[in-house]
Amino acid sequence: MAPSIALRLTHALSPAHREQLLRMAREVDLPPGTRLFDEGGRADRFWIVRDGTVALDLHVPGHRTPVIETVGTGDLVGWSWLFAPYVWQLGAYTVTRVTAYKFDAVAVRLLCEDDAEFGRAVAVWLGRVLSQRLSAARVRLVDLYGAPAGGEGR
Repeated sequence: MAPSIALRLTHALSPAHREQLLRMAREVDLPPGTRLFDEGGRADRFWIVRDGTVALDLHVPGHRTPVIETVGTGDLVGWSWLFAPYVWQLGAYTVTRVTAYKFDAVAVRLLCEDDAEFGRAVAVWLGRVLSQRLSAARVRLVDLYGAPAGGEGR
């Protein structure tokens, strides 16, 4: 399931808010196989992909860690940084070479607190991303671990 174009930065925030956010960015170049974060770790940063592909995965006890979704150009990687207790709910790694904007989560949270309109725009954007990611996780986990044919689903 591909992320909605409305979730991408270019459509999610107004030009003024995009500019405000991007002023805080640091450009990074990441090789394939780079682990960005692990589920349960401290969520203190996030990325917006400029080019490349990132896989989002989820630890499932007793099973190989499945990829829940892949994201690419214009997509947000990491949403847990905005919501206390600031702990990653998924893991992420680069599938291909990735160029991205990297952000310090604490600095962006402070800006969100200082500028209520900006903060609201970021929160709405992340809420949409979160909703889509939860839906993708549900679909993927049902595909992988759902009831066998003829079995009860609940």
